[in-house]
Amino acid sequence: MNRPDRLGTSHGELARPVAPTPTVSSVAFADMELPAEVLRTLAECGVREPFPIQAATLPNALAGRDVLGRGRTGSGKTLAFGLPLLARTAGRRAEPKQPLALILVPTRELAQQVTEALAPYADALRLRMATVVGGMSIGRQAAALRDGAEVVVATPGRLHDLIERRACRLGRVRITVLDEADQMCDMGFLPQVTEVLDQVHHDGQRMLFSATLDRDVDQLVRRYLHDPVVHSVDPSAGAVTTMDHHVLVVHGPDRYAVTTEIAARDGRVLLFLDTKHAVDQLTRHLRASGVHAAALHSGKSQPQRTRTLAQFKNGQLTVLVATNVAARGLHVDDLDLVVNVDPPTDPKDYLHRAGRTARAGESGSVVTLVLPGQRREMTRLMAGAGIEPTITKVRSGEAELSRITGAKAPSGIPLDGEPAALRPKNTNAPFRGLGTSKSASRGTGGKSRKASEARKLAEARKAARVRRGD
Repeated sequence: MNRPDRLGTSHGELARPVAPTPTVSSVAFADMELPAEVLRTLAECGVREPFPIQAATLPNALAGRDVLGRGRTGSGKTLAFGLPLLARTAGRRAEPKQPLALILVPTRELAQQVTEALAPYADALRLRMATVVGGMSIGRQAAALRDGAEVVVATPGRLHDLIERRACRLGRVRITVLDEADQMCDMGFLPQVTEVLDQVHHDGQRMLFSATLDRDVDQLVRRYLHDPVVHSVDPSAGAVTTMDHHVLVVHGPDRYAVTTEIAARDGRVLLFLDTKHAVDQLTRHLRASGVHAAALHSGKSQPQRTRTLAQFKNGQLTVLVATNVAARGLHVDDLDLVVNVDPPTDPKDYLHRAGRTARAGESGSVVTLVLPGQRREMTRLMAGAGIEPTITKVRSGEAELSRITGAKAPSGIPLDGEPAALRPKNTNAPFRGLGTSKSASRGTGGKSRKASEARKLAEARKAARVRRGD
């Protein structure tokens, strides 16, 4: 349902009165003021009817209005802001280092995904695009800006660096989009985002889009958007009717085996953990167990991250083990299972992780593993996200685990030449860090040193007794 007048107030979301706009019932791309080249490219790409978020926001965005839009992940937000941005920029030419339109996103993966999604339409309109992200050659990015790019898709940190180097000037930018605006606020980008918005043309158009728009972005809305049209379309990610939610209560020592059997299922699965170390360790274990898994986190180089995502999307990899770097913007067709191996820390994190499945009307399941002592906390968190999950106690090897997740025993044939190490029984220790936190390692090392020192002391005392003739 389209609610153009104000955003809902549940879960701390914005509630700002705005000028009423007509409710969009049924509208086609051909009914909108889109260039013929864009309409032709939409048809060539098989995009026939607009999604609700597109139908709701495109008329206002094409008219140059500021837009504040919420649509669940996979709902088509990229074209909702991308098509009007391109259409309104068409026919203009950027001077060196001075782009005309800017799309800010929080992660490298999302930047690349947005660029790929908009590239056919930009090409049709003869607009040049540049992607500006960390982990890639800043010299090449500066050269692309120097050659002239009408549209820049950027992460805040790298754009800040290029501005500092005087390789980019934003004074001619008349259309600015913030995608996943709330995450940029969460990630500490707010000073860099405000710096950018202070530099773009003061009379320009601004559009903020996200799956969850809450009070974190209120500061940006009040300061930078002028009489915005607000659209809240579709339920939040966790409320999608084609998405099933399960909380699996597992015994601590069995948690590793449960995770491994889920990973060995037929079909792809995305596993979320909290730390880079945990991601790497679980990935090694899965590959040693015969599971085609790879790791994705901020410690990987951008070429590694790009290659891993491509292999996961084309099916070479069946398991992606990731930190929250994959919780936003990642789109994979037919991904029907997301597993929170480490439970998320708040409702917003849960909704964005969950949003990697059941995209664009498809179905999917979200599974969260919890220890018995975590069950109450997880129930509160999911209630905050507006979700009532199915709660089930499971053990590895059980039919119920297979029924819910498709879990099965792994082949056990190592992919990299080394067999999987036996997982030690760790009672009910948290899964975060996979039992190898710094404090734990220090503890283990301390015990070893104490044992060694005790042996040496005993040997010295024995030698002394021998010398005394005791």
